[in-house]
Amino acid sequence: MAEACRIILNTTFLPSLHSLHKTHKKVSCSQPFLHKRHPAIQCSISTSSDTKAAAKVSETVPWGCDIDSLENAEALQKWLSDSGLPPQKMAIQKVEVGERGLVALKNIRKGEMLLFVPPSLVIAADSEWSCPEAGEVLKQYSVPDWPLLATYLISEASFEKSSRWSNYISALPRQPYSLLYWTRAELDTYLEASQIRERAIERITNVTGTYNDLRLRIFSKYPHLFPEEVFNMETFKWSFGILFSRLVRLPSMDGRVALVPWADMLNHSSEVETFLDYDKSSKGVVFTTDRPYQPGEQVFISYGRKSNGELLLSYGFVPREGTNPSDSVELSLSLKKSDKCYKEKLEALKKHGLSVSQCFPLQVTGWPLELMAYAYLAVSPPSMSRQFEEMAAAASNKTTTNKKITYPDIEEQALQFILDSCELSISKYTKFLQASGSMDLDVTSPKQLNRRLFLKQLAVDLCSSERRILFRAQYVKKKSLFLLQHDNSYLSVMHSMFIIINCWLVKAFISSLPWQVLNPVTNLFCHIRLVRSWLLC
Repeated sequence: MAEACRIILNTTFLPSLHSLHKTHKKVSCSQPFLHKRHPAIQCSISTSSDTKAAAKVSETVPWGCDIDSLENAEALQKWLSDSGLPPQKMAIQKVEVGERGLVALKNIRKGEMLLFVPPSLVIAADSEWSCPEAGEVLKQYSVPDWPLLATYLISEASFEKSSRWSNYISALPRQPYSLLYWTRAELDTYLEASQIRERAIERITNVTGTYNDLRLRIFSKYPHLFPEEVFNMETFKWSFGILFSRLVRLPSMDGRVALVPWADMLNHSSEVETFLDYDKSSKGVVFTTDRPYQPGEQVFISYGRKSNGELLLSYGFVPREGTNPSDSVELSLSLKKSDKCYKEKLEALKKHGLSVSQCFPLQVTGWPLELMAYAYLAVSPPSMSRQFEEMAAAASNKTTTNKKITYPDIEEQALQFILDSCELSISKYTKFLQASGSMDLDVTSPKQLNRRLFLKQLAVDLCSSERRILFRAQYVKKKSLFLLQHDNSYLSVMHSMFIIINCWLVKAFISSLPWQVLNPVTNLFCHIRLVRSWLLC
């Protein structure tokens, strides 16, 4: 399916640029090749609903290769070996899951340590630039790691063979499978039912804002180092797509983020739990297998416990429905503006970092305590205003005790509130899935048709898996409500059945009793019948 990327990403998103210095010394790049640039690349990121923009085919960067191509794989492997990568038990091959991947050449044991990529082959924030002056400028401006690495990738790619990373960059996909390449119209059409749509729009907006910030504060002041024909929105979309799908955070190196050539060819499987890290004893980036592999089998790692939506957002693929134990769907809950205590509740939420509309992750196995706490707050009457603060704190998971809070008097209303939200979301998913079969793709070229079919299938797979979780939550909430509403009736019926059975036993026993004890037993039986009648009333 998609060329899954391979690496665990534990960061939320881009940090904003630090306050920038007002004055900097003039610098010039000593590399004459810097001025030999590729033609300008037009930006195609769109956050508008313009249908013309939606129909436009995205331009690709002039470096890299097709996402399923092996044309540069041999050159990459040779360069890595010549640069210090030890002999490997795996090779890059075309695979069924992930387009390209690392396949076992020999028997690999469970618990075996693989890769051993040395630090000299790892791209990090302190990597040496082909144009040192450009790197020095970004350092002076205290540019954070993410935008710095995005700029570094573009700079090195523009140097082509003059960059030591040319063989690696040539093997990177020219257009990563990333939601950054979806137009606003495509997001609105295919992901309307899913909360991932909002996160995708937010991510595109953040990438665009980061580029504009860099262009305004740095690139425009040093056009000889950062010419617009190279450092533009299209190339930044590419570089951030690479980072989102390939950047790894190494716990044993104090959480340092890095690109790890060769290791980033490993694809994801929900059935494995092994991940990349730096091994201090071998002084290399490694992973330890948690299962054996035979020659010809694809070797996998885990990208972390991510939902199908998160995997689509960063890596551009959706696992088969029901195969991802970490899958979840975000359920949105909102305060009603007609609530008499709307202002007081909103104030309590804001105090704890929450908003009027809040999303909570649902899994097949359950949901967070914060979800129920928010529901309690949403349905609580004015008489419970003193508990608003406690509910909001519990909904934000910032309580010191982190214990489950319960309010029996409003539990039924809270469950109904969550159930209503579930059913509203289910109706949106069902509407999209029913319409997807006859959806007009509104394209004429075969290339665009294939693209739209691919995007639609991704959306169908995602929405099917998310609706499945909502169906489960709906069932559980309905069951909880039913038990809550019929609790007293159930007890009465159980008591009645118990008494009826006992009465039958007494009657059967009476016939064997002597007349001396018959009267007391008869009286007892009458009392039991009276109690039974009372319970059934």
